[in-house]
Amino acid sequence: MSNLNRTRTERDSFGELELPTEALWGVHAERARLNFPPSWRRQPRSLLRGMGYVKQACAAANHELGHLEERVFEALASACDELIAGLLGEHIVVDPLAGGAGTSFNMNVNEVLANRANVLLGGNPGDYDPVHPLDTVNKHQSTNDTFSTAVRVAALGELIELERELVALQDALQELEKTHADEITVGRTQLQDAVPLTLGQQFGTWAEAAARDRWRVFKCLERLKSVNLGGTAIGTGLGAPREYIFVVVKELRELTGLPVSRAENLVEATANQDALVEADGILTALAADLAKLSWDLRVLSMPPVGELSLPPVQAGSSIMPGKVNPVIAEYAWQCAQAVIGGHNVVTQAVAAGNLQLSQYLPLASWHLLDNLKLLRNAVRSLTERCIPGIQVDLDRARQHLEGSLSIGAALVPVLGYEKVQRAVKLVGEEGLTLREALERTGASHEDIKRALSPTQMRRLGD
Repeated sequence: MSNLNRTRTERDSFGELELPTEALWGVHAERARLNFPPSWRRQPRSLLRGMGYVKQACAAANHELGHLEERVFEALASACDELIAGLLGEHIVVDPLAGGAGTSFNMNVNEVLANRANVLLGGNPGDYDPVHPLDTVNKHQSTNDTFSTAVRVAALGELIELERELVALQDALQELEKTHADEITVGRTQLQDAVPLTLGQQFGTWAEAAARDRWRVFKCLERLKSVNLGGTAIGTGLGAPREYIFVVVKELRELTGLPVSRAENLVEATANQDALVEADGILTALAADLAKLSWDLRVLSMPPVGELSLPPVQAGSSIMPGKVNPVIAEYAWQCAQAVIGGHNVVTQAVAAGNLQLSQYLPLASWHLLDNLKLLRNAVRSLTERCIPGIQVDLDRARQHLEGSLSIGAALVPVLGYEKVQRAVKLVGEEGLTLREALERTGASHEDIKRALSPTQMRRLGD
């Protein structure tokens, strides 16, 4: 075929279609592209990598068992390497929400890998000889086991990266906890002054939440490591040799370095995708923690409070020179809300599965992987561009403490509720400071000093 024509013709059971000569996708992907107009969404990079690993594992298993000749296997494995490395993404043209339970995406990948392998062997796109999209690339496979497995491979990789980001966030918060362990400020409930605490304790509450989120992410790995690869259409392994079913997941584990294992019940693992809902639900706890952290940082840094100063990272206004906004905290909050909303979509998509297949897995997987990306970006932004640069205004914190009625709560164990309440009343009636009023009602200077000591703040009880 001459490249001067600029197009080539391919055929399927529905007829002929024209494709760009150099396009690596084929007639099946082109027909899906016409049926499902591309949106702003693109297949996640992690999913393309996951699908590359799955196809490479399948090729390796088929080669090991004598179903693929050496030169075909080497060319196909090289094409998979390119997909894994992100070099073929422009040829994945099927919209992520295409109908068909992921079939269009799988066909798109099959065609791209076949065409690229044939080019590496000296052929042209569209020749499909010796590497055929279905008879070679998709050998002993179905969309229903390859796509589902690729989603899990993608999610496992993203979870490992997210855990690393959470470790860094936890470390940054714990460093602030240590640095400000002996500095007293006002604790607040319902946006009102409550009782004193150390700044270290304030940073420590955020650090402890990050530690729990890190543990939760680790548990998500356990939920998603079981795959149905080898089960083909509905988990019965129809069309695949028995020895292939037992080899292919081993190949995938060795290629990825991930703890994937073959599901004990492949029929069940193909029909049910509740593990995605469970894992995504666990991730919403992280989203909730990030949202609260973002709110707390904004409240404590706003001018009326001003005990924390967030690092300035960009101009905050197109009309007010010098204005700087807490944009990193705002970014993290928006990412968190998108994750929480996305979880509802994951739940609904999985709940709508019927009988032996979860046909809306494309929708569920897109939001799961998007949620993972959003969380990773939010955590990284907080860690790299916000938390380490936080400055504490100790004078402002002391000023708030001295002017707050929260000191009185710390003296209740010494004076009793009624006397402290009387002291608070004296503040309003006679214009005394709360310290002066507390001393008038029976508290000594040493009582107040002891109640407000960092040691007292950190101990449990009085």
